[in-house]
Amino acid sequence: MSKTTIRLTRFELEVMEELWGIGQGSVREVLEALPTRRRPAYTTVQTIVRRLEEKGAVEQVRKIGNAHIYRPRVSRKAAYRRLVDDFLDLFGGSARPLVAHLAESGKLSLEDLRQAEELLVGEPESA
Repeated sequence: MSKTTIRLTRFELEVMEELWGIGQGSVREVLEALPTRRRPAYTTVQTIVRRLEEKGAVEQVRKIGNAHIYRPRVSRKAAYRRLVDDFLDLFGGSARPLVAHLAESGKLSLEDLRQAEELLVGEPESA
């Protein structure tokens, strides 16, 4: 499976966020980086990391004692791009319903729109 086709669950994304943040680490380090109020059991994180390894999202880089050290194989940008693409597929590929909802709910600012416009038309020319 190529890195661009990796689908990640919400909890897998949470674990990946911690790995992206620390660069590489053991299951214990990932566990300790997760928020304490909802911290799962060590074995739960271990299972998720193994699933991520099977999917090709992380790889083991070395072993220190009994601890396996993992690092991301997929970038944050690629993972979120896939998530957004999958989400837009629910709307037939159109971003309009999403943009309309974000604007109506106040979650899309004028600055967000300006940045989107710059991406669409290129950098504004200097006066």
